[in-house]
Amino acid sequence: MKRFWKKNPILFIFIAIGIILLAIGAIALLSYIVMSLWNAVLVSVLAVKAITFWQALGILILSKILFGGFGKGCGHRRHHAWNDKMKEKWEKMSPEERDEFKQQWRNKCHGWRGFGESTPNTPAE
Repeated sequence: MKRFWKKNPILFIFIAIGIILLAIGAIALLSYIVMSLWNAVLVSVLAVKAITFWQALGILILSKILFGGFGKGCGHRRHHAWNDKMKEKWEKMSPEERDEFKQQWRNKCHGWRGFGESTPNTPAE
């Protein structure tokens, strides 16, 4: 089976350019929102100077470096590793161990979004 980009290289180029332009537009919009919020709120509340679009973009980049926001990043990989580890443990459990595990989590999450509460299928404790 041929890959999409090998079948239609021109269409692939247009899609790639479109994605790049969309990303640039999203970054520009986010920078504008940061600049607007900064100038509307912080200037009057904290008496700081107003910032320009490029300074707002710099703040976004700095926050990405310091806090690692805006995407999945390394934390996403750790989350998958944890999921894989839990799935492996779950598959090795006997049905009795699974029921006990579920009950322990129901007790921990009692009342949170309905977990732990009695339902028509399970008797109340």
